[in-house]
Amino acid sequence: MTELPIVAITLGDPCGIGPEVVAKALATPAVREVCHPLVIGNTGVLDKALALANVGFRTRLVASPAEVSSNGAAGDAVAVLDPGPPENLLALAPGTLSAEAGKASVEWVIAAGRLAMDRQVDAMATAPINKAAANLAGYKDIGHMEILQRLSRAPKVITMLMTTQLRVVHLSTHRSLRAACDFVTKDNVLTALRLTHESFASHGMPQARIGVAALNPHGGEEGLLGSEEQEAIRPAVEEAQALGIDADGPVPADSIFHQAIDGKYDVVLAMYHDQGHIAIKVHGWTQSITMNLGLPFIRTSVDHGTAFDIAGKGIADATGMVEAIRAAAGLAGGQRLTDL
Repeated sequence: MTELPIVAITLGDPCGIGPEVVAKALATPAVREVCHPLVIGNTGVLDKALALANVGFRTRLVASPAEVSSNGAAGDAVAVLDPGPPENLLALAPGTLSAEAGKASVEWVIAAGRLAMDRQVDAMATAPINKAAANLAGYKDIGHMEILQRLSRAPKVITMLMTTQLRVVHLSTHRSLRAACDFVTKDNVLTALRLTHESFASHGMPQARIGVAALNPHGGEEGLLGSEEQEAIRPAVEEAQALGIDADGPVPADSIFHQAIDGKYDVVLAMYHDQGHIAIKVHGWTQSITMNLGLPFIRTSVDHGTAFDIAGKGIADATGMVEAIRAAAGLAGGQRLTDL
């Protein structure tokens, strides 16, 4: 029997819904059948979340991932690696903004990233951190992607959102709309196309069909509504095609996502954050997850935030966490991106 992959799972901000959705996901047969889960975080925080979720599981502290594959997914035991240092995280109230929680959440991500870089785990899946809490703790990185790019020294990393029948790569994410429009250059679009092509090829799809969204309404109407299509997007697509990349566009954004859902494209390159995120979340919010392209390891995540308003109430939906872990395990086991 093929050995199941080890997936490092970070708890996210202890004051948010991360620990709860992780606890619920770990109790799901669909997760424990496809991987050996290894939680990176605080045992007390997870114990509290397991009790809140009422799943009947217990934590088992391990010193390294090497202890996990033998019995880390057996019975009702949840393997936890706590990188420390010890913090009194249990004293923090759910739904509160805390520097202590922000520090813990980022340190857990860094610890999981190091394990992935050292090939001690096969992939990582992350619960949500809170950017404001992380900033209070002194971390200036905007999110997981920036933390892991800095840690791994990856030259270029981009975000892809996935849900049923739709995958969307984003040219830019955490930029203002004004700055995002300025980011639409030929070089940036071509770099994103090459990285998307290479990432899909590395996961069994050497000729992924990439649809490229336009920036302006109606694709710019040949310059009447904007010049980015003529000056940046189309030249990048043509150069990508000359390199053997199956790219098509620019296609008006009000049409391209529907075309992808219908099967014309394997993935869409969106020009800015909301252009892609809205399409994903309208089409399949509950199942949507995030993956980073360009990191030297597999990292997936839920596609929602810390939801402080419902933290500690036991009502958080764990579907996204389940899907993120399953995708990480599937990719580590050789699945194609379109088969997830």
